[in-house]
Amino acid sequence: MKSIDADIKKGNFSPVYLLYGEESYLKKQYKQKLKNALCESDDLMNVAYYEGKKLNTKEIINLAQTLPFFAERRIIVIENSEFFKKACEDLANYMKNIAETTYFIFVEEEIDKRSKMYKEVKKIGNIVEFKRQSDSILEKWILTRLKGENKKITESVLRLFMEKSGNDMENIDKELEKLFCYTLGREAITTEDIEAICVEQTTGKIFQMVDNIAEKKQKQALQLYYDLITLRESPISILLLIARHFQILLQVKELSRQSNDTKFISAKAGIREFTVKKYLAQAQRFTIEALKNAITDCVQAQEDIQTGNMNNKMAVELLIIKYASGAVV
Repeated sequence: MKSIDADIKKGNFSPVYLLYGEESYLKKQYKQKLKNALCESDDLMNVAYYEGKKLNTKEIINLAQTLPFFAERRIIVIENSEFFKKACEDLANYMKNIAETTYFIFVEEEIDKRSKMYKEVKKIGNIVEFKRQSDSILEKWILTRLKGENKKITESVLRLFMEKSGNDMENIDKELEKLFCYTLGREAITTEDIEAICVEQTTGKIFQMVDNIAEKKQKQALQLYYDLITLRESPISILLLIARHFQILLQVKELSRQSNDTKFISAKAGIREFTVKKYLAQAQRFTIEALKNAITDCVQAQEDIQTGNMNNKMAVELLIIKYASGAVV
């Protein structure tokens, strides 16, 4: 990101930019930054947008070879093309001799660094990966947004907001906008505001579900499952998230034997540092044997679904019932 900011500041641009990674909010921000820096905002003649997997590369090359219309540059923005995951010989070859007045901005989620397109762009362009941001960066960003709206928040309420909104900046942005509208006319954002407005992410509901399973609250655990189904989450996706959650609990439980340092456990288990204590508390309610058996049962349920031995919805229901019934400890 710093390299793009430096290019914009100096006005010295690469002929090709590849923006990739799972943080879509930042990709959109930097795509727009580059576009605004490369051409006038009202220039509709010299900016072309392409999106999708079935793009005509010959058409793109022909346009790239066309001189801009009463402007210094022609900008071609290409999104979600998968050109960096599959064979794209003609466009990759064109990267070796791009017209001096043409600039490409590629925006992708996943890329293959072995692809010819990636190798050619790496030689001449600027490649930036947009990863999920750390909790400390997200916290600073959220606090900056709050300050800009003259809003105040306590540390505990901020933690609750971050737990509910997850680490996707696009989702956080949407949840913040909702909060700003909901708290219009007052400064302080409260726990009640967060509970009333913020939509909890699926992983948060899975955490609650496992909490209910640990407390042998079968009815509540099943209700959360049905809620997720109502929200159009597929049973197999829910099953995979439950399996992942049990794996994290097992990791956290075993790591806690090595160290009580939350940073150490966070890094090794791949969870947010401020959630470590919650995972530790939940893990203490299961034996290591029970967690290992739960993971094994999740794998078996997935196999039963894939082989057609059991209906997907029922397979997850039976798993929840088994571990929330009191028969398993």
